Amino acid sequence: MRICIFGAGAVGSHFAVRLARAGHDVSCVMRGPHLDAVKTNGLTLKVGDSAVSAKVKASADPADLGPQDVVISTLKATGIDALASGLAPLLHDDTAIVFAQNGIPWWYDLGLPAAHPAIPDLGFLDPGGRLRAAVAQQRIIGGVIFSSNEVIAPGVAANLSPDRNRLLIGECDDRQSERITELRAVLNEAAIESPEVGEIRETIWSKLLTNMSMSVLCLLTGLTARGVRDDPAMQEVIPRLLDEANAVATHYIPAVRRVTRSGPAPDHKPSILQDYELGRAMEIDMLVRAPAAFARAAGLATPMLDLMAALAIQKARDKGLYQG
Repeated sequence: MRICIFGAGAVGSHFAVRLARAGHDVSCVMRGPHLDAVKTNGLTLKVGDSAVSAKVKASADPADLGPQDVVISTLKATGIDALASGLAPLLHDDTAIVFAQNGIPWWYDLGLPAAHPAIPDLGFLDPGGRLRAAVAQQRIIGGVIFSSNEVIAPGVAANLSPDRNRLLIGECDDRQSERITELRAVLNEAAIESPEVGEIRETIWSKLLTNMSMSVLCLLTGLTARGVRDDPAMQEVIPRLLDEANAVATHYIPAVRRVTRSGPAPDHKPSILQDYELGRAMEIDMLVRAPAAFARAAGLATPMLDLMAALAIQKARDKGLYQG
């Protein structure tokens, strides 16, 4: 299968190596020193003390890579402009595009089940409707990543979660299509777990519950997820925050699994805090602003989440990392 990883940073590089070693024709859209190293030496994935490498095609210009069977976008959702302008050369009539971004996706309203409660206007997730214009609904596959990775040197990615590497996928209308079955098999064979998913939006909300609450607390405090959970000053705050987050998620997806403070808390910084500390554009709209809009549309009072959203937006804006 011809597979392009669009935005092959840490997690995208991880997936690229596994897919290439599983025998697929893998190409990557990447840039900077990471791209230069991959062109010269290939792409390396470190897992613990072991390392494996793969030769992949790589370019900053998608036109160099040609049409693909599947494009997996691992770009942060803030990279919409690059994605919208770069997709065309990668597409043939049947190319599927997996949007594997954090938070509420730009396509959330497309293929929405009739029983789903009314949702807010999410136009701010796709300013100017650029992706909506560039991507036909039939190409869209929803994706949710559960995998912790970092680029430790140009051309070298490290996987920090060897026992938990998943890419959960589903059609935006939740039908069980032949292409989903095929792509899940490809991912599983490459040691990227992809179990069956009944409702892709349930999976989206399941991850978002942690991102919209605990991850934002990490941003505001500068602590790791475990540091926040174990901080005595947070013992009364966390349960109230999670109660609000769970109320929003279960209003829209009643079957979503509620998050509690007793859940696992890795001792690392979530991506929203890493982006802040590194001065990178932050996924504020998808992780903070969108959940707040869903709460308002549902008529739910979420004072804790509202306060955290306002503080997160101010913190990002003060550093020039948010323009909304």
